[in-house]
Amino acid sequence: MRTHYCAQINEQHIGEVITVAGWVASRRDHGGVIFIDLRDKDQVLQLVCDPTDNTAAHKVAEEVRDQFVLIATGRIRARGEGLENPNLKTGKVEMVVDKLVIENRSKPMPFEIGDEKVNEEIRLKHRYLELRSQRSYDIFKLRSKATIAARNALDSLGFLEVETPILTKSTPEGARDYLVPSRVHHGEFYALPQSPQLFKQLLMVSGFDRYFQIAKCFRDEDLRADRQPEFTQIDVEMSFCDQEDVIKVAETLIHDVFTKCGFEIPTTFKRMSYNEAMEKYGSDKPDMRYDLAMVDVIDIFERCDNEIFSNIAKTPKKNRIKALKVPNGDNIFSKRQMKGFEDYVRKFGAQGLGYFQMKEDGLKGPLIKFFSEEDIQMIIDRCELQVGDVVFFGAGEKKLVLDYMGRFRIFLAQTMEIIPQDTFEFLWVVDFPMFEVEDGRVKALHHPFTQPKTLDYEDIEDIESIAYDIVLNGTELGGGSIRIHKEAMQAEIFKLLGIGEEEAQEKFGFLLDALKYGAPPHGGFAIGLDRLIMLMAGTDSIRDVIAFPKTQRAQCLLTQAPSEVDAEQLKELNIRIRQTVTQ
Repeated sequence: MRTHYCAQINEQHIGEVITVAGWVASRRDHGGVIFIDLRDKDQVLQLVCDPTDNTAAHKVAEEVRDQFVLIATGRIRARGEGLENPNLKTGKVEMVVDKLVIENRSKPMPFEIGDEKVNEEIRLKHRYLELRSQRSYDIFKLRSKATIAARNALDSLGFLEVETPILTKSTPEGARDYLVPSRVHHGEFYALPQSPQLFKQLLMVSGFDRYFQIAKCFRDEDLRADRQPEFTQIDVEMSFCDQEDVIKVAETLIHDVFTKCGFEIPTTFKRMSYNEAMEKYGSDKPDMRYDLAMVDVIDIFERCDNEIFSNIAKTPKKNRIKALKVPNGDNIFSKRQMKGFEDYVRKFGAQGLGYFQMKEDGLKGPLIKFFSEEDIQMIIDRCELQVGDVVFFGAGEKKLVLDYMGRFRIFLAQTMEIIPQDTFEFLWVVDFPMFEVEDGRVKALHHPFTQPKTLDYEDIEDIESIAYDIVLNGTELGGGSIRIHKEAMQAEIFKLLGIGEEEAQEKFGFLLDALKYGAPPHGGFAIGLDRLIMLMAGTDSIRDVIAFPKTQRAQCLLTQAPSEVDAEQLKELNIRIRQTVTQ
């Protein structure tokens, strides 16, 4: 049907007769001469239908409307002087149409292609139309290029691509499983995998040595802009390795992908311990494109005359008092804004927000009266304050303070618009805690198959694991760990998590058995492909980089999934829907 794609056509084709096909991006009638912008997969070509050149083609063009599907044959000529379009690859040429075929018509569009102000529900309901935009095509072209680059990079490093099951066993990995009822085994269920974690470990036991997969994963969890119920990850595992080996492979992979997609990034990335990240930035995924690091001042506040602060400071292991300096903040923020900052942190549990302003004649603020001159100077020195700076203080229980001050740091950066765009700042966060305790229950911070550095401890939350996350511009891009490869260690971890022998055997017996047959030391990582493309493409939502995404309520507006199913199907699966009675 076509001889060329629009993007292929340039001055070298002047005088040639060619055929193109695509959709009408726009149509204009200029005194009888009709101009049509015809768009195919990734470019636009201007068609000229002049009644003096070809009456039949012009007659057809009179019927044409936006988004009609056309096939056009004609001669390529140079555009007139001053009529070139520098924004198009084809902007120096146009086609004089000899033959025009309306292959299919389009009814009036529910929205204009490329209009990002349209309600998202309308766009997702007609997602196949939104995907016609140049922006959407460019995103998925980037995604395809990145995926191919990832495959080629891992292949060159000796990794073998292996597909693991989609229908598997339900195992707790931190989020809810999507369950699939079995027709053959009544009352029993498969689960869709949250990750290929256990299978890729079993492949290491099998001696495959280096595995990878572009893997579909599923998690039935609350959604955000960077989450979906089904997502794709670049999944990697390797044997006879340590943390440095895994990090080197991950950095090589990421560098190759970004380079092939036209971006320059370093070959190695910065590193920071989990504790440093939390203490300085209040987050295990800090955005390193800007500074605004927190400073610990709890020892200084312990000596102040304010009883609230001094009492908090008496238990430095449990509590925190953090200072956050904003350079030149005194000349940036109004009094109204400063009041609004306190309202902001209160939303996340803060009792208040103290601050000092560095003036020409010294440090000023409502709290200054509680400190000695010596301690005031210590605050100035520790926070490295200059005239015009503002320093904010958060005080209270450790987790609470780190959380709201970390959020406040991001809020300040966004308010001041100091976050650089079009730049990539990578960071490895390492030495994660092995466990966290919530409501008296011990949970694995990553997953229960992570290798601890040691099990000698006084406080279980002080145990560190050999786990690492890769962060890009404040977003967790992926992560991994060195795995437990000895059955006795894995059984001990299950025990610390409150998983008894019987439960462990029922849920993970196949893994425990496999570890008894000579499992090698192994580790790996996974990178979220959707998040990677979201950051590379510079879009704010992961839904933009998934062809047919779900909403924040996990619905597909296009197909109306999830939906009810036929009663006969439910009967065959031995499932009965219970009606919920509300009072």
